Parts: sequence; C-alpha cells; structure tokens
Amino acid sequence: MSQEKLKAAINEYFTAHSSVIETEILRILGEMVSKRTVNVPTSKLGNFDYLTIRGEEWRVAEIVQREFDSWGIRYDVFERQKGRPNVIGYLGKGEDHSKILFIACHMDIVPPGSGWETDPFVMTRRDGFVYGRGVLDNKGPLASSLLAAKVIKDIGADESITGQLQISALADEEAGDPDGVDYGIHYLMEENLISPAYAIIPDIGENMKKIDIAEKGRMVITVRAVGKQAHGSTPHLGVNAINKMARFLAELEHHTFQYVEDPILRKPTVNVGEIHGGAASNIVPSECTCDIDCRIVPGQTPEGVRDEMKMLSLRIADDFEFSIGDASLPHAIDPDNILVKSIQANARAFGLLPEPFGLGGGTFAKGMNEHGILAVAFGPGDDTAFHMANEYVEIKQLVTFAHLICLIAADLTM
Repeated sequence: MSQEKLKAAINEYFTAHSSVIETEILRILGEMVSKRTVNVPTSKLGNFDYLTIRGEEWRVAEIVQREFDSWGIRYDVFERQKGRPNVIGYLGKGEDHSKILFIACHMDIVPPGSGWETDPFVMTRRDGFVYGRGVLDNKGPLASSLLAAKVIKDIGADESITGQLQISALADEEAGDPDGVDYGIHYLMEENLISPAYAIIPDIGENMKKIDIAEKGRMVITVRAVGKQAHGSTPHLGVNAINKMARFLAELEHHTFQYVEDPILRKPTVNVGEIHGGAASNIVPSECTCDIDCRIVPGQTPEGVRDEMKMLSLRIADDFEFSIGDASLPHAIDPDNILVKSIQANARAFGLLPEPFGLGGGTFAKGMNEHGILAVAFGPGDDTAFHMANEYVEIKQLVTFAHLICLIAADLTM
C-alpha cells in the first residue's frame, strides 16, 4: 500500500466510522477515568487511602493490554517496579528504524483536588465535552491514540508499513521522588528499550493550534534563613528567621534577573511555592525555608540564578543558605523539520494551522530530544484545563486527534 493509498484509506475509514470511533474512545476513556491512578511523592501517599504505591498505573495498563489483545495488536510491557508498567503497542514491520513514530501518553494523573461539580472519577458528558480527572491529562489523548492504532490495524496497513507506529501508555509523568528514580519514559530510554526516530507528546492542550518545540529550563532552589530561638514573650532576645525570610522574599519579588529575552521562550519566571518555619506561636523561629520554582531561558543557568539570589540576600543578612534541587536547562529544536511539517500539513484539512511555540512547563519532549529523538508536543484540549477542577476536553477534538495520528504516521512510517 502506497502512502497516498494509505491516507485515502484512513480518510475513508474515519468518514464511514466516525460515530463508532467516538463511541469507542469514550468507552475506553470512561473506564480509564474510573481508575484512580494518582501519582504523588511517596511522602504524600498517606493522604490517599486508595493508593498502596505511587501511580498504580497497572489499573489503566490492564485496559490498554485488553484492547490491544482484542484488536490483535502486538505490544510489550516494561516495568522498573511492579505495578508501574509501560505498555507499548506496535503497528508496522519496524524494519526501518529511521521511520518509527512514537506517541507518548501517560496513565498517571494528579490528585483531583477540590471544587468539582461532578465526581472526578466518573466521566461526565455534557454539551459536546467530557469532564473528569484525566480526560485531558492524559487519558483522553491516550484513548484517541489507541483508536488510531485500531484504525491502522483495521484498514490492513499493519504489514505494509516498513517503519512503525508505536502507541505508548507510560507511567510516572506527574510526580517524582527526591531520589530521582524514574519509572516511565526516562527508564525506557536509559535501558535502551525504545529508539524511535520521531515522537509526539499529546500533553500541552492548545487545542491542536500550537506545536511545542521549546521548553524552559526548570530549577527548584531551597532557601534557608537562620535565626535564634527565644521565648515568644521576649522576641528581642532571639532572631526571627521567618521575618528574615519575609524581607528576602520582598526583595525577590521586585528583582529582575539577568537574561536576554528569547524569541520563543521569552522571559524567565519565579514562583515561591512552599514555605516552612516555626515550631509554635510562642517560640521565636530559629529556621525558615522556602522552595522557589524558577523557569529559565537560554543564557541562564541554575548556578547563575542561585548566585543572583545570594547577592540579593546580602541586603538582609550574610547567613542565608541556598541549595539547588531538581534542575534542567532550557531546550529548543529547529521548527523547520519533517515532524512539524507533517503535523502542519495534515492539520490544515481540519481547519487547523498549528504554529511552533515555547512552553514554560515541561513534557516528555525535552528528555526525548536530549536522547536524540526528534520530539514535539502537540495535542487536543484547552491548556487552561490541566490540573484544574472540572477538567474537560471536547469530544470532537479527541476524534480529530486520532485521525491526525493516523495521517502523520502515514507520512513518517512508510
């Protein structure tokens, strides 16, 4: 089957079976949403009585494997830890490694939080949208990707593709532990269990109108202010570490870091995310720490940001302590590449004109590019719905995304 014939067959299939495809996506998605695959650091597991380990992605992996089995699609399961599997389905011969397209979806979700109008673990359909934790991030795109695999199988293209379309359901995207051990995409790359030429990560929203080709670096810096403990009735005999930290944070709020504005990633951001200090209201606190999230642009380094904060702290005291935790550098790829061009060319048929842009958050794309895989993030949904109460996605977009995966695969795997 030629590339042209494959694309024609894909279009004909979606025209004839769009309602069935929609029904199947929603059937699978509804079941996935009911699985509480919440991923949090181990230190917070006690807050979730339905979790025995982080993520428990096996609950969704069972659904993925069952569907692959029923459709006759080959797959592998890779686990660094029991109960946290990664499932990868294969369409095509895989003979030409320069023509392997990897769709990277994840099965874990963030906690539901408060403010929901419906049960977050029951998918609710209303006015062309579905609601529930994970319908967008990332179980909806995963369900779409699974149906894309089924379409390729149903039209008989499996054996005519010399390269390969790989549909993955991955673990461990939403949270990590201080030890840095990864159970998902980084584990697969570290162990050389995957080696695609291209990857699409459907985990940014943007309603398929943007393609993520650049991501800011991220660093978490912990700042420690040291005081002197005293009785709360005699604060003049101590040094209040919380007050010292407050003065530092006031300086930080008005500080402009040294940077050159990037044409895609623009400027850095700083967010004071956590603060801890004090033992009781009647004790002068001897210590206060805060964790600060910084998203950096090209030209900046974690060490440089830390040094600027140190200089800032000298306005208050000379004994502040700074330590860098998780850190990564900014990354970008040239937008003039075959993957971006294929996405754009195929999206035009749906009235979409996706443009390259840079992301302040992080996806699998950065790590995959650093491992020599040409990867971008592109997918359905509204970017403002991620991690929010009443998470939602448009049903039509889920069907369109499945269609686009098939067409892009025809470009890159034949």
